[in-house]
Amino acid sequence: MRDWLTELELEPHPEGGYFRRMYTASGAVGTPYGERALATSIQYLLTAEQPRGRLHRNRSDILHFLLDGGPIEYVTVDADGALTRVLLGAENERYLLVPGGHWKASQLVAGARQGLVAEVVTPGFDYADHEFAEVKDLAAWPQLVDELRPFLPGQGQGQGPGTGPGV
Repeated sequence: MRDWLTELELEPHPEGGYFRRMYTASGAVGTPYGERALATSIQYLLTAEQPRGRLHRNRSDILHFLLDGGPIEYVTVDADGALTRVLLGAENERYLLVPGGHWKASQLVAGARQGLVAEVVTPGFDYADHEFAEVKDLAAWPQLVDELRPFLPGQGQGQGPGTGPGV
């Protein structure tokens, strides 16, 4: 098993796991929230020590590509409260699009020791467009709270909120 953490010089991610920004487009686009890079990209790693990514959402669309390891389960919730689970690495599922505004979380499953993902965000990531979920954010869908609780603050999901460059 490759040591992606060292090889890619990854740092702790505020969501849990580890990351490094790999690309920021030189061009920009105006959004209702300000100017953003056309696209940004990170490499994101979950490990046995940091197996879960915290529930959050972004205004931008995010494409996730499994590069190595896994499987990684992504849990998403759309604006209507529909919960979906996608297993990257199983049955040739290698990528996932999470539309802007959808909640998402991730975790290693099936005994996976690590999972390396590339994420591409369009328009590019900005912390002003990012929000971590709390129980109160799920008030419209009380039936989902227990299922999503492992991805909320204080539930052992790994690294808590922090600072540093995001996607």
